[in-house]
Amino acid sequence: MEAIYLAIPLAPLFGAIAAGLFGKKIGRAGAHWVTILGVAVAFLLSVYVAYDVMGNGNSYNGTVYTWAEIGKIRFEVGFMLDNLSTMMMLVVTFVSLMVHIYTIGYMHEDPGYQRFFSYISLFTFSMLMLVMSNNFMQLFFGWEAVGLVSYLLIGFWYKKDTAIYANMKAFLVNRVGDFGFLLGIAVVLMYCGTLDYVETFARLPGLVGADIEIIDGTKWSVLTLIAILLFIGAMGKSAQVPLHVWLPDSMEGPTPISALIHAATMVTAGIFMVARMSPIFEMSDTALNMILIIGATTAFFMGLIGIVQNDIKRVVAYSTLSQLGYMTVALGASAYSAGVFHLMTHAFFKALLFLAAGSVIIAMHHEQDIRKMGGLKKYMPITYWTSLIGSLALIGFPGFSGFFSKDLIIEAVHESHLWAAGYAYTLVLLGVFVTAFYSFRMFFLVFHGNERFDSHGHGHGHDDHGHHGHGGKPHESPWVVTIPLIALAIPSVFAGYLLDPMVVGAFFKDAIFVNDAAHNFDPGLKSLLSAHLSIEHISAGYHGVIGFIVHGLMAPPFWLAMAGLATAWFIYLKDDSLARWAYDKFRWLHTLLDRKYYLDDFNQNVFAKGSINLGNGLWSFGERMMIDGFVVNGAAKAVGWFSGLARHLQTGYLYHYAFSMVAGILLMLTWFLFF
Repeated sequence: MEAIYLAIPLAPLFGAIAAGLFGKKIGRAGAHWVTILGVAVAFLLSVYVAYDVMGNGNSYNGTVYTWAEIGKIRFEVGFMLDNLSTMMMLVVTFVSLMVHIYTIGYMHEDPGYQRFFSYISLFTFSMLMLVMSNNFMQLFFGWEAVGLVSYLLIGFWYKKDTAIYANMKAFLVNRVGDFGFLLGIAVVLMYCGTLDYVETFARLPGLVGADIEIIDGTKWSVLTLIAILLFIGAMGKSAQVPLHVWLPDSMEGPTPISALIHAATMVTAGIFMVARMSPIFEMSDTALNMILIIGATTAFFMGLIGIVQNDIKRVVAYSTLSQLGYMTVALGASAYSAGVFHLMTHAFFKALLFLAAGSVIIAMHHEQDIRKMGGLKKYMPITYWTSLIGSLALIGFPGFSGFFSKDLIIEAVHESHLWAAGYAYTLVLLGVFVTAFYSFRMFFLVFHGNERFDSHGHGHGHDDHGHHGHGGKPHESPWVVTIPLIALAIPSVFAGYLLDPMVVGAFFKDAIFVNDAAHNFDPGLKSLLSAHLSIEHISAGYHGVIGFIVHGLMAPPFWLAMAGLATAWFIYLKDDSLARWAYDKFRWLHTLLDRKYYLDDFNQNVFAKGSINLGNGLWSFGERMMIDGFVVNGAAKAVGWFSGLARHLQTGYLYHYAFSMVAGILLMLTWFLFF
C-alpha cells in the first residue's frame, strides 16, 4: 500500500514536470493530457485508499523517507491516512480534476497554456503533501509550496501590472501568517522535542500549566501560545481578518485557479490544519475565543463588502471569505467536524460558482462587470441551472449541501459555552441574510432582467488577458466547460446528506479529539474539555436528515436566507427605488464598504509606504551621510586636511628642519625624564 500512497502525490508532480519542462516538445494537447492523467490517477487511487480507510478501517501512519536526524529529532517525509486526510484527498483531487478539464476550454487561446497546466498540477501535488503529512516539517513544506504556486498562478498574466501587484500582495501577506506558523512549530519542537503529530499530541498533557516568558515578567501558557501562533498561520492561508486582504485581489489570476485555489483547496488548508491540531486547540479556551471572534468578524463583515462588488469574480471571492469565516467559527466552537464538513460541501458549490462565473465571462467575451450583463438565462441554460444550484447551496437552502453544514455550524455556536460565542452567534446569524442577498443580487443581475450588453461587436479584438473576442450574442460554453459544471453540481446538492456519518456519527473519532474523545487525554483534563461539547449536544437531539430539514425550516437561518433572497429579487428585478434611496441615505456606508473598510489604504500607507520611507531614511542617513559622507568621503577629507596641514611644514629652508629636529629631541628628553 505504501507504493499507492506515494503514487498519489507523485502522479500530479510527474505531470507538472512533463508539462513544465517539456511543454514545447509535447505540445498543448500533450500538456493537458499528461497533467489530467496524473490528477486522474491521483483521484482514482484516492478513491481506492478512501475505501480502504473509511470502509475497512485500515488507517496508516508511517515514515516513507528520513531526510535528516539531529540528535533525537528526526526530519521525515511520512503519511497519516485517516478519515480526515482521505476526505481531503478526495476533495482536492476531484475538484482539481474538474478544474484541469475546464481549463482546456477556458485557456485554449492563451499562449501560456502548457505553463498553466504545469502550475495547477504542481499545486495539486503540494496540497496532497500538505493534507497527507504526519509531521510538522512536511506540513510546512506543503504549506509553503501551495503559497509559492499560488504566487505563480495569481501573477500568471505577468504583463498585467494588477496581476503582479496582486501576487506580490498575496505572497507578502501570507509571509506574515507563515512567520507565526513557523514560530508555533518552533515552540512545539522546543517543548515536545518532536515534529511528529502523534508524539506531539501524546506529550500535550505534560504541558498543562507550563508557562513561558516572552517578555520579562509576562507569563504565557505554552499551550495557548502554540495554539495562537499556529492559528496566525491559518489566518494568512485561510484569509481571516486582518490577513484577508490578499484573496479578493487574487482574482487577477485566471478563473480556473480562482476555483482551485481560492474556493476548494489552498484557502481551506488553514481550516484543515486547525482541525488536525484539535488536541492542541482543545487545551486553550483563550485561543478558541480568539478563533470565534476572528471567524465571526470575517463571516459577517466580508459578506457586507460582497454586496457592493460589481466584478462577478470578486462577489464570489468575498463570498469565499465569508464562508471561510463560518468554518473558522466552527473550529472556535470546538465543532471541528462541522467545520470540516462545511469545508467539503463548500469546496463543491464554490468551485461550481467560480467555474460558472468563468463560463459567463467566456460568453461575455471576458466582460466581468455584472452591470453589463442580464438576461443570460435563455442563452446559457446549463450555466444558469448549475449556477442556481451553487447559489442555493451557498445560501443554505433546505435540502442542498450548504444547508446542512451551515446550519450545523450556527447550531454549534449557539450550543457553545465560551464567552465569545454570543458575539459569534449574532454575526453568523446576520451573515445568513447578507449571504443570500449578495448571492442572488449577482444571480439576478447576470441571468435575469433586461439585457445590458452590446450584442453587436462586443468584445472584438484582444482583451487584457490576451484572449480574442468574437462579438455576437452570448452562447453556452463548450462541453469541456459545462461537463465540470454538471459534475460539481451533483455533490453541491447531495454532499450534505453525508451529515449522518460525518458529523453525527463517529467518522472523525480517530482524527479529531474533542467531547467524547476527551478520555484520550489525562482524565483530570475532562473538566477542561467539558465546555466544548457543542456537537455532542446537537447529536443527542438529532433525529435523521428529514428531521434536520424540518427543524431547519422553522429555524431563524432559513427565514433570514429567504428574506435576503426576497430582498434581492424585489430590488433587482421588481423595483430598484429602494436601492437608490438606500444609496442616497447611506452613501457613507457604501463608500466604507467600497473602500473595504480602508484596510487596503491603511496597509498601503502604513506598511508599504512606511517600508519605503524607512528604506529612504536608511539610504539618506545611513548610506549617504554615514557611509558615503563619513566613512568613505570622510576618510578622504581627513587625509586631505592633514596633508594640507603638513604641507605648511615643508618649507624647503634648512634652518626650519634643524629647529624641528632640536624641538623633537627636547620633547623626547622631557618625556624620558618626567614620565
